[in-house]
Amino acid sequence: MSTPILPHQDAVLAIIRRVREMLMPHYGTVSFKGKDSGRKHDFVTDLDFAIEKFLKEELARLYSDIAFVGEETGGDRNAERFWLVDPIDGTDHFIRGLPFCTTMLALIEKGDVTFSVIYDFVNDVMYTAEKDGGAFANGTPIHVNSRPLAGSRITWDFRLDTPEHIQKFLWLSERCIPFDTGASGFAFPMVACGKLDGRICIDGGKDYDYAPGALLVSEAGGVVANIGKSTYDCTNLSLIATNPALFKELTGGPEALFPISPHRQ
Repeated sequence: MSTPILPHQDAVLAIIRRVREMLMPHYGTVSFKGKDSGRKHDFVTDLDFAIEKFLKEELARLYSDIAFVGEETGGDRNAERFWLVDPIDGTDHFIRGLPFCTTMLALIEKGDVTFSVIYDFVNDVMYTAEKDGGAFANGTPIHVNSRPLAGSRITWDFRLDTPEHIQKFLWLSERCIPFDTGASGFAFPMVACGKLDGRICIDGGKDYDYAPGALLVSEAGGVVANIGKSTYDCTNLSLIATNPALFKELTGGPEALFPISPHRQ
């Protein structure tokens, strides 16, 4: 049996699971304020800060040598090892009582995502992944589906504010069913479980939005790569995460939506 990348994983999961009792009493009732991020639909609550503080302190008790980078308070992304945390992904959904909100965490080691957790605290489902160790939902292995492009449901995260982006959306609309909730913490697990078929992101979010889910989909048998490439770098915020068959259709041939450049492998 291989040695886990992260010792004391059960303790980490227990810490993350505790956010449920902190959050659910406020689900659909909490007040909010606009976030100074340049995005008009970006919201933050006092709970975002409280959960981030809780996770930072509790993880430091377990691993004093791992730095911490949070959505709300930042941190040192140049550290050799650091936690990358989004305390409430989908804060606006949480405010409205919509079930598309999660707590997300990834361990970044020398620029590589090696461990991740996405906790659906509304439904008490914890998705976990470890590099070369598989992907799981509450301990049960999960896997992407094999559905082709025709009739597939692909979630997307990019703004329709340029002719190029509009054209890409129209390309998708002619071939599949574009679908999204505006929450990566919901979308990536659904792809990893095979309930949805793929996710396309083009500079729509931040590293904490994508890194946890990218590892989850990859370890569930999917393909995750930055757009125009065949590899994934978590600092690059444009990516595709799909089942292998769908990835080939999206990236293969001259008519593909995102052809892979031979010079950008």
